[in-house]
Amino acid sequence: MTYRDVASPQVLVWACTSVGARMPVAMAPLALVFLVRERPGGYALGAVLAAVYVLGEIVGAPVLGMRLRPERPRPQLAVGLGTGAAGFAGLGLLPDANSLVLGAFAVLAGCAPAAATGGLRALLTELVPERAVAQALSTESMLNSVVWAVSPAAVTGLALTVAPRVPLLLAAGLMGASVAGLWALPAGWKAEDSGGGGAWARGASMPRLLLGAWPVYVTGAASLALLGLAELALPALLEQRGIRVGWSGPMLTGLAVGGGLGAFLYGLRTWPGLPRTRSLVLMCGTSLCVTLVALIPHPAGIAAALAVGGLLQSGALLTRNLALREALPPAALAAGYSVMYAAAGAGYAATGSLAGALLTVTEPSRAILAGVVLTLALTGVGWWGEARRAGSSAQGADIAVSPGGVVEAPGPGPEGAAVCRRGDPEGRL
Repeated sequence: MTYRDVASPQVLVWACTSVGARMPVAMAPLALVFLVRERPGGYALGAVLAAVYVLGEIVGAPVLGMRLRPERPRPQLAVGLGTGAAGFAGLGLLPDANSLVLGAFAVLAGCAPAAATGGLRALLTELVPERAVAQALSTESMLNSVVWAVSPAAVTGLALTVAPRVPLLLAAGLMGASVAGLWALPAGWKAEDSGGGGAWARGASMPRLLLGAWPVYVTGAASLALLGLAELALPALLEQRGIRVGWSGPMLTGLAVGGGLGAFLYGLRTWPGLPRTRSLVLMCGTSLCVTLVALIPHPAGIAAALAVGGLLQSGALLTRNLALREALPPAALAAGYSVMYAAAGAGYAATGSLAGALLTVTEPSRAILAGVVLTLALTGVGWWGEARRAGSSAQGADIAVSPGGVVEAPGPGPEGAAVCRRGDPEGRL
């Protein structure tokens, strides 16, 4: 179980396709601000357009993700990415249009391709052996870290040195190019459990299946919201500490680098314990790091705490994706990943609102500490929900009643059932 299992020509094609689909997502909020910043009230309008874009993602990801057909998702993904590219092109070609028109293009650019994240993640796990799923997801996380580290610099450089519309036109070109990459990838992924059991086999509806995995989404949203709060409050915190605000850029780069390193380290070996237990430990560690960010007065200490926090947070997000593989059947995984994406976006958006509200009434350090308390509460609720779900499933899995009689179920609980059904993605739980 090493990264050699992930190294293949098809995974390279997937990586190029994924960059084309995800770079525009990372570029969009800042690019929208630069697009309209020279208008009267431009910064406020840019913030509204960015919020509208994120709202489109939050709504589109679960709605469109549930409509993906596992056996043939390519046409749906292609239409979504192509429409999203058209939305970005409209923003870049009509920068002086009415704000309502720009808002409509922003919604289109955010909503239409929102299911691509879940679909591409499901395709990635189809390209590697079952034993290498954890390494594949770690590779995806490292790729995302690179994308999010490069995007702000690319947007700023192009908008200031060429033209404000150029980043959005580049986003349109990248997303359009990603459509071509879909035809070099598998047509779909496995849609049935090898054992034929589980809620899917009993005819449970897709919304009901996805709702049953709510604890995973809660913890996933909390993990992104925590560092999002630290990121959004960082400039104000540095100003409070008497540190140059310009240091926020290098510190956030360190955060992204820490996230990539954490994803790499997570995939190097098999880690003990259940995914929910690992997630709890990593979330507590991340919370401690963010607490230190709020309390440490020296810039070097703040930078170090952010980097370590990013390292631990990336591991927490990976445990969420692995836990989702256990909680859902293969046919529902792409939809589950899309809902996770929407939950993370909602958590980040809520964090932004919380940070803005708290910074008007209290110091930045206290705002961050309040976010830590909220995150720990959400983490506890998510862990409790997963443990409760595991206990309920274990009781129901001991004996299964069928029309022909009483049959013993092949597993001690949801983790065991998942292992018997698809194989343990990390080799040992």
